[in-house]
Amino acid sequence: MSKEVFLIVGLGNPGEEYAHTRHNAGFDTMALLEKHYSVTLGRKMLQGLLAEITEENRKIVLCMPQTYMNRSGDCVAQLMRWYHCDPSHLMVIYDDIDLPPGRVRVRRSGGPGTHNGMRSIVETLGTEDFPRIRIGVGDRPDGRDLADWVLGRADPETRESMDAAFQKAADTAAEWVEHGMDRAMQLGNRQEASRGKQS
Repeated sequence: MSKEVFLIVGLGNPGEEYAHTRHNAGFDTMALLEKHYSVTLGRKMLQGLLAEITEENRKIVLCMPQTYMNRSGDCVAQLMRWYHCDPSHLMVIYDDIDLPPGRVRVRRSGGPGTHNGMRSIVETLGTEDFPRIRIGVGDRPDGRDLADWVLGRADPETRESMDAAFQKAADTAAEWVEHGMDRAMQLGNRQEASRGKQS
């Protein structure tokens, strides 16, 4: 009997110059998932860095695309084909300027918004129907260039809340694998529930 496959993809740009920038929130979350599953994202394959976790009834694949953000879909599409994975078993983790720094939002599907990596994935896969975890990095100040903002790094105080968000996103992705989307949304969106908002 074939194992159920779950793909968790964190978006970012490869290279030291982009490490820990706002746009690399997905990569920072993947580092915590490496610790959670006791693996290293060191396998170069399908235009990404991969790690596989094989459990009794499922296989979990962690991936950081190495294509640069605006071609993330190239890597994700190859992953989906290689692992014969349905979009409902793909979880994408990425930064979102429309959420305050440190806020986490989990959704079953939706449009890519202004995010180039998500736009690439949606266009390449031909669907918006796959789960995602968005990590808020806050919008740029008035007059600030968007690219300059997302490729910059947060100040130490904001970084503290971002680190907490990365941990929450990693926990949420693991919850999704273990217990399904409803439980993942309960965990990831819990901060919203007390404010009476819908996710």
